[in-house]
Amino acid sequence: MKNRDRIFFATTFRPPRPGFTTQVRDCARNRCWTARSPPGDGGRMPQLSPYRRLFRLPGTRAFTAGNLLARLPMGMFSVSAVMMIAGTRGSYALAGAVTATGLAATALVAPWTARLVDRHGQARVALPATVIAVLGSLSLLLCVRHDAPAWTLFASYAATATTPNTGGMSRARWAHLLAGDAKALHTANSFEQAADELCFMLGPVLAAFLCGTLFPEAGTLVGAALLLTGMVLFTTRRATEPPVRAHIPGRAPLRAPGIPPLLAVCLAMGGVFGATEVVTLAFADAQGRQPAAGIVLALQAAGSCAAGLLYGAVKPAGPAAARLPWCVAAMAALLTLPLLAAVLTGSLLLLAAALLVAGMATAPTMVTTMTLVQERTPEGRLNEGMTLAVTGLLGGIAGGSAIGGWTVEHLSPTAGYVVPVTAATVALALSLRRPSNRFTESLAAH
Repeated sequence: MKNRDRIFFATTFRPPRPGFTTQVRDCARNRCWTARSPPGDGGRMPQLSPYRRLFRLPGTRAFTAGNLLARLPMGMFSVSAVMMIAGTRGSYALAGAVTATGLAATALVAPWTARLVDRHGQARVALPATVIAVLGSLSLLLCVRHDAPAWTLFASYAATATTPNTGGMSRARWAHLLAGDAKALHTANSFEQAADELCFMLGPVLAAFLCGTLFPEAGTLVGAALLLTGMVLFTTRRATEPPVRAHIPGRAPLRAPGIPPLLAVCLAMGGVFGATEVVTLAFADAQGRQPAAGIVLALQAAGSCAAGLLYGAVKPAGPAAARLPWCVAAMAALLTLPLLAAVLTGSLLLLAAALLVAGMATAPTMVTTMTLVQERTPEGRLNEGMTLAVTGLLGGIAGGSAIGGWTVEHLSPTAGYVVPVTAATVALALSLRRPSNRFTESLAAH
C-alpha cells in the first residue's frame, strides 16, 4: 500500500495527499481510474489556479466538452427564431410571441424532465428528450420556410420544451464530485456561469452570421445539429454521472424552504435577459445593421463571462443570501447605461460598450443565486432544484421577450430599453424582502 491512498467505492473524487496515488472506482461500470497528485513542498499542494484544480479531476474535461457543445445552441435558438420569423413574416411582435410561447412551455415541462433525470439518470432521460426537442426545431424551420399558418409556429416551438437543462446537469456532476468542498464548488459554479455566458456570447454571433449570410433557417438548423451531437457526447461520459436513487427522500424542491423567493427573483431577472435580446435586435435592425446585433449581444455576454471567471477565482465573504441583494442592485444600476446610450446618442457602438459594462453584473448575480439554490434544495433533487431556477429565468425571458417586442413595435426600440431596467428594479425589490419568521424557522429545521 506504499504511495497509495484509500480506495473509494463511488464515483466521488477527493484530492489525494501530495505525492500519493488515489484509485477511484466506478461501481456502476465496474472500472476504475488512478489520479496522482504531484508532490508539494512540505506536504502542501502546489499553487495551481482554482480552475486548473477543477479539471485535474478524472473525467471532468470530457463531460465539459460535450456539455459546452450542447449548451452553445441555447444562445442561438431564440436569436435564430426571431431573425427567421421576423425576416420572413415581417413582424417582431409575432417573433417575440413565438419565442415567448416556447420559453413558457419550457418553464412548464423542464422541471418534470429534470425530475426524471434525478430519478432515472442523465443518460437514460436527457438524450431521448433532446431528440424530441430537435424534431420541434426542425418542424419550426419547415413551417417558416413553407409559409405555414402562424399557429404552427407556436406549436413547433413549444415542442422544443423537452430540451434538458444541460447547465443544470453539469452543475449536478460538479456538486457530486466536489461534495464537502465549498470553495471548489464555488469555483465550479462560477465556471459554469462563465460557460453559460460564453455560449450566449458566441451563440448570437453565430446565429446572426448564419441567418444573415446564408439563409434565414441556417441558425436553427446548425443549432439543432450541435445540440444533438453535444448531448450524445455528454451522456456517454457515465463515470462522472451522479448516482441514481431508486427512492428520493424529502419534499419536492418547489416546496422547500427558501426556494419560492428565489424563483421570484429569477423570474424578474429573466425579464431582463429576454427584453434586452429582442430590443437589441430591433435597435440594430432599425439602423440597418441587423447582422451586427449578434456581436452587440455577444459583448454583453463577454462582460458577464469575464466577471464570472474573476468571481470564481476568489471566495466572497459572507453568506450567499446576504450577497444576493448587492449583486442585483449592481445589475439594476448598470442596466441604466444601455438605456442612456440609446436615448442620448442612438449610437450602436456606444450601446455595445454600455452592454459590455452592464453584463459584468450578470455572472456574479447568477452564481450567487445558484449557490443559494444548491444550499436549499433537498438531497437527491439537485437537478430538479436548479432546473426550477432556470425555469423561473425562462418564464421571465418569455415575458420579457413578449413585452420587449410589443414595446418595440408600438413605441420604439429606444423605449424598449426601459423594460430591462424595470425588470431589474423588480428583482431588486424581491431580493430585499425579509423572510418571515416562519420561513426562518423552517430553514433552520431544514
